[in-house]
Amino acid sequence: MEQNGCTDCVMEVSSHAIHQNRVGFGEVTSFSGGAFTNISEDHLDYHKTMEEYFRVKLSFAERIARENSSGKAPPFAVCIDGEGGERMYEACRKIPGLDVFPVSAKPAVFDLSKLQLVGDYNKSNVALAAALALVAGVPYDAIQRTIPTLAPRWGRLERVTNPAVKAAVYVDFAHTPDGLEKVLSAARSFTPQGGRLWVVFGAGGDRDPMKRPLMGEACAKLADSLVVTSDNPRSEDPAKIIDAIIEGVKRVSAKPSLVRVEPDRREAISFALANAGPSDVVIIAGKGHETTQEIAGVKHPFDDREVVRAFAKRPDAPASL
Repeated sequence: MEQNGCTDCVMEVSSHAIHQNRVGFGEVTSFSGGAFTNISEDHLDYHKTMEEYFRVKLSFAERIARENSSGKAPPFAVCIDGEGGERMYEACRKIPGLDVFPVSAKPAVFDLSKLQLVGDYNKSNVALAAALALVAGVPYDAIQRTIPTLAPRWGRLERVTNPAVKAAVYVDFAHTPDGLEKVLSAARSFTPQGGRLWVVFGAGGDRDPMKRPLMGEACAKLADSLVVTSDNPRSEDPAKIIDAIIEGVKRVSAKPSLVRVEPDRREAISFALANAGPSDVVIIAGKGHETTQEIAGVKHPFDDREVVRAFAKRPDAPASL
C-alpha cells in the first residue's frame, strides 16, 4: 500500500488479531490513534470470558499509547453509546500518554438528521467515524457534507426486492445477541403499524455456544414471528444448535405469535417470504454478505440475497401456523 502511494489507512483490528499480535505492533505497524465501538457476547469460544475479552480490547489502547513515537499523545475515541462503552472510557482514561475522548450520537457533534443508515447503532458508528476524521485533520464541513451520502454496505440491513414477495425484506449480518437486538430494534422503527416483524436466523456451529439461547431470547423479545434455522453449522449437528436457541425463546414469557423451526435455510427463508404480508418486514439475519454455507465441513454456494431474488411462491407453499 505504501509503495503505491497510500498515505492514510483506517483498519478494523479484531480481538483475535490483538491477542495474536497479527497487527505487527513494534515491528511494521504504528497506529496514530484508535477507537472502540462496543463489546458484546461474542468470540467467547476463543476468549472464554467477557472479562478476558474486555482486557484484550483494552490492551489495544494500551499498546497504542506505549508504542507511540510521535511525542504527541495519540487520540483514542470511545463510543459511550454501546455496550461496555462507559466502562472502556473510564479504563482508557487511566492509560498514561493517551488522549481519550468520548463520542456519542445523543447528541452528536455532527448533524445526523439526513443520515440514510437506519438504527441508533449506525448513528453511533457514524458519529465515531466522523470524530476520528476530525482529529485526523479532515475539515468539519467536508465531514458534514459526506454524512448524507453514506449508503448501507451490502449485507448490512440491505433491502432485497422481489415482485413475488409482499413484505419488505432485509438481509443483515447480525449474528450475536447484541447485533440481533440492534438490527431488530432498528427494523421495528420502520415496520408499519399493524405489520409483523419477522426474523429468520440461526447460530454458527463450532463457535461460542453460550450466545445461542441469548440470541433466541433477543429475537423472541423483539420480533413477532420467528423462523429458526441453520446458519453455518460447520461440524455440529444443526438440530442441537437450534435446540439451544429455542431454550432462549422459551425464557420469554411474551412469546411471539409464530415460532417455526426449519433447519433447511432455503426452506426457512421461503416460508417467511410466502407468509409475510404487505405490511410486514422480514429480517434475514446471520450471514449477510456471505456467499457460502458450511455444513459438515463443506462450503456450499449460498447467498441469502439470491434466495430472496429467486423466490417464487409455489401453489404448495407452506401455510402460516
